[in-house]
Amino acid sequence: MLSWPAGKRGKCSEDQARRYLEKQGLKTLQCNFRTRRGEIDLIMLDTQTLVFVEVRYRKGNRYGSAAESVTAQKQQRLTLAARQFLLGKPRFSNSACRFDVIALSGEEPVEIEWIKDAFQLTG
Repeated sequence: MLSWPAGKRGKCSEDQARRYLEKQGLKTLQCNFRTRRGEIDLIMLDTQTLVFVEVRYRKGNRYGSAAESVTAQKQQRLTLAARQFLLGKPRFSNSACRFDVIALSGEEPVEIEWIKDAFQLTG
């Protein structure tokens, strides 16, 4: 059974995803970047590529997988938030960017699926 307390699951999922990606060599720049248009769970650097990471957790697949929960509407909110981040950080204005999804599923041990370049910047 998961040891994550109710209401803390999102934060715990994001922490687990961040640690996983750091072990893969990515560097954390910011966690929980929020704008009026959306939120980005993790912003990381993969060598010279700026990576915007959406973290999703699903205990089971009854309502679809964790990865499937990143809908077109959610993707649009993420791209708008990413544009806002880039506007405020001129040093990254010419950086290559990608959107990754970390899908966590099941109970301990949680299965981690890393979907690199899950979708493209739109709009």
